[in-house]
Parts: sequence; structure tokens; C-alpha cells
Amino acid sequence: MGGLRWRSRLGPAVAVAPGARVDKFEVFFDLVFVFSFFIITRATAMDINGRQLLHAMLVLAVLWWCWVIHSVVATRVRLGVGFVPVLMVIGMAALFCFALALPQAFGDPREGAAGPAVVAISYVVIRAVHLVLYLHMVRDSPDERRQLRHFTPEIFVSTLLLAAAALVPPRIDDPGQATMVRDMLWLAVVVLQYATGLIAGTWGWGITSAEHWTERYDLILIIALGESVISVGVGSNLLGQPPTWSAVTAAVLGIVFTAALWWAHYDMIGPAARIALHAAEGRPRVAMARDAYAYLYLPMIAGIILFALGAEEIVHEIADPKIPIAEPAHGPAVPLLFGGVACFLSANMLFQLRTLRTVSWTRVATVLLLLAAIPVGMHLPGLATLGLLTAICVGLVAAEVVVFAEGRRALHAVVFEERTTHESHEAAWRARWKEKPPDDPST
Repeated sequence: MGGLRWRSRLGPAVAVAPGARVDKFEVFFDLVFVFSFFIITRATAMDINGRQLLHAMLVLAVLWWCWVIHSVVATRVRLGVGFVPVLMVIGMAALFCFALALPQAFGDPREGAAGPAVVAISYVVIRAVHLVLYLHMVRDSPDERRQLRHFTPEIFVSTLLLAAAALVPPRIDDPGQATMVRDMLWLAVVVLQYATGLIAGTWGWGITSAEHWTERYDLILIIALGESVISVGVGSNLLGQPPTWSAVTAAVLGIVFTAALWWAHYDMIGPAARIALHAAEGRPRVAMARDAYAYLYLPMIAGIILFALGAEEIVHEIADPKIPIAEPAHGPAVPLLFGGVACFLSANMLFQLRTLRTVSWTRVATVLLLLAAIPVGMHLPGLATLGLLTAICVGLVAAEVVVFAEGRRALHAVVFEERTTHESHEAAWRARWKEKPPDDPST
């Protein structure tokens, strides 16, 4: 009785409508993911090596799967309406604890299991919130309840694997073996999660609002790009010392090449893919949403984190007055910078291929040029290396604006017509608020 009274006062859960857009609570929820991306980057930047990068990618993959499940739930229920925000705040708190404990998740196993245990418990809470909410929304849909059973083993097994990753390694005397066991358990979680998504198939699922789905993923990609901006700012260290022309120039170059990558997705590929998902129906729509957005956005975000790490390291060296301005970048900064951008663009090409069934030769040439530029950049001063990367990224944008001018204009015309038509309908509906009732004496 108490639970029913509580839900009646807050209001019921409301299903997502076919034309729904992302609501403000979903953006609020994503603020925790901003922090999660920040923690992954900061923890990796402290000591960049192969093992640290592996750990960062494992954590990112598990975190991203939680976000994918979150986006699936958001296709069925408005997260900011009724009693749903209460449950989602619980999920937000668990996700925040998950992010806070990430730096200890892959620490020395001999230091105890407190950090990994917090990660495992937080993961259980996040998945439980999503499961309860989704079960509530599909209680009258036998097909979706049946399909949900295919994912239930993944929830329990992945939870057990994360619990084992927290509890088993501290009991192993050999530190090297303990670390290997822990890493293998995390890898097993990632393989289980993404294999389940493929094996379960598309039968029984549905994407009610293609607009909501595409907008949701576009916003999280912008959040990830924002992390690269933060990394450039942290690397410049302008708050801790007087600004120099080299540090300011490096910061500006960081903003310019990040903006070029934004343009590379959101100018043509993103809008055209949105239209393609709208045009698809039934299981083909679900398959496209899964493959292009749920799966291929992950390597795009991984690429952003990698080039953010490289950019931060290079900008930090440029801003350091103790390092000569002509000194080449040290360590893995240059491979991370160019390789991360190449990873982002390669995943973006696969996204384009899956949604639009085309591949732009300009993207292929740019990826090859980025890979060829790695050995060159390793012998250039840091500022010149950033300048080279920026020139390549801006060159890609300029080339596509010229080469694909006709198609770009046609696409933008369609998008603009859709937007203005939608806005005119909204304005006409809201005009009713200004109408006075017939019995109003002022009429």
C-alpha cells in the first residue's frame, strides 16, 4: 500500500511517444558520465603505459554497456516524469560511486578489495534499477518480457565476474598472477556483455522514437568531445603559471582540431544517419540502432579518450617553461594523439557504412595520412606536432565542404525544412495559450 501511495503522489511512469525528444533529466543524468570519462582519463594520464590503457578500455567498455542499457530503458519510458526520476537518482548515485572507485579497481591486489568491491556493488545497483524499470514498462508485452529473459543471464553472470574480480585476486600470493586473473575476469565481462547483444538478436525489441535515440547518442558523443577540451585545458596548466604564447597557441590548436572532429560527424554523417534510422522500420531499425549507435559509438569515444590523453601530454610539455620549445614530444603522446583521431574517424567510417552504406574516400585518405604522420610527429617539436594534426583535421573538413558541396546543401535543406516545419507546428499549438476563453469580459 505504501509503495502504491508513493507512486500515485509522484505520478505514473509515462511511455515514450514516437516523436519524443531527449528530456532535461536525461541530460542531467549524463553529467555523471562527464565525471566518469574525466576519471578514466585522469587515472590513465597519471602513468600512461600499455597495461593502463588496457584497463582504461576495459572500464570504458563496461561503463558504456551500462549506458547502452540505460538508453534502451529510455526508449520505453520518460526518465523525467512520475516516480521514475527517484529510481534514476539512485542509479546516478551508484554510477557516481562506480566512477569514484575506478582508480582503485585496477590497483595492487595486495592493497585489498575495497575499491573493486565498490565497483561491483555499484554495478549491481545500476543494473538492478534499469531491470526493475524496464520490467515495469513491459509488464503488458509478452514478447518483450520473453526477449528480456535472454539478457537476464548476462546480468547475473557479469555481476558474478565483477565480484570475483574484486575478491579473488587479493587471495592470490603471486602479484603478477593476481593481476592477470583480475584482467581476464574484466575481459570476460566485456565479451559476455557485447556477445549477448549480438546473440539475443532484434526480435521483440523496438525503437519507438528514432529522434530520441539518435539525439541521445549525439549528446553523449558531444560530452566525450568535451572531455578532450578539458584535457587540453588541464595540460596547458594556465591556472598554475603565467600564460605563454606557446601554451595559448597549443590550447587554441586543441580547440580547433576538436571542433574539426565535431564537424566531421555532425555536419553530414550524423544528420544523414538520423534520417536513415527514421526511414528504417521494425527489426531493421533495431539492428541499425544496435550496430551503428550502441556498438560503433564505443570505438569513437575510445578514440576521443586516446587522443585526449595524447593532447594533454603534449600541451603540458609545451606549457612547461623548463622544457625547450623545440623539444619533441616524449613517450606515447604522439601515437596516442594521431592514433586516437584515426580510431575516431575509422569508427565513424564504419558508422557511415552501417547507416548510409557509403564510405567517403576523404575519410580513408585522412586515416592513412594520420597513421603516416605518427613517425613524422615524433621528431617534430610539440607545437608543430599539434599544428600538423590540426592541419590534417581542418583539411578533411575543408575538402569535404568542397567535394561534397551539392550533397551537403541538399541534406542541409532537408534538415532545415524538417526543423522549420516542426517548429511551425509547435508555435501553432502554443498559440492556443494566448487565446482567451469565450466568456472572458475583455473579449
